Amino acid sequence: MAATPSTMLPLGTAAPDFALPDAVSGEQVQLSHFQDSRALVVMFICNHCPFVKHVRAQLARLAPDYQTKGVGIVAISSNDVKNYPDDSPAKMKTEARDAGYTFPYLYDESQSVAKAYKAACTPDFYLFDAAKKLVYRGQLDDSRPSNGKPVTGADLRAALEAVLAGKPAKPEQWPSIGCNIKWKPGNEPGYSK
Repeated sequence: MAATPSTMLPLGTAAPDFALPDAVSGEQVQLSHFQDSRALVVMFICNHCPFVKHVRAQLARLAPDYQTKGVGIVAISSNDVKNYPDDSPAKMKTEARDAGYTFPYLYDESQSVAKAYKAACTPDFYLFDAAKKLVYRGQLDDSRPSNGKPVTGADLRAALEAVLAGKPAKPEQWPSIGCNIKWKPGNEPGYSK
């Protein structure tokens, strides 16, 4: 199982804008919908990646814990569905239902949003404060499919608790590890024709 680390976008970065269709509701969801949120979690996930499957139950638990506290949460899948049909919007809708996700699960067909966030892997997590400035990015916790550690969401939960308390997230932040984003041929970051 090849593992790709997240790129660790610089802290303080403003949340890149997005306007994408929710595979579950069919509605367009955009960054401005979260303008009144106390914080915003943006995660890049997909259906087929074993690293995402490893944490999916924790994602389903974490979301309602924080949505009730005024935190916006959104997941985005940017994978090439032609070559990875398990990540198609229809299957995203099924996955969201089966996993119990309470957050929008958006489809980034052009892959432009993944590029704007410099997303590299699934799962990849970003936490923005109320001003939509990046305060945490990296791993959910230190559990991996092969290391036997429990999936707790400890790192992201600690950052969320800090933001909600008006405190800075810990400066020690570790990259997420997962499957690489499945870029469309010729659409890879840095690729020029």
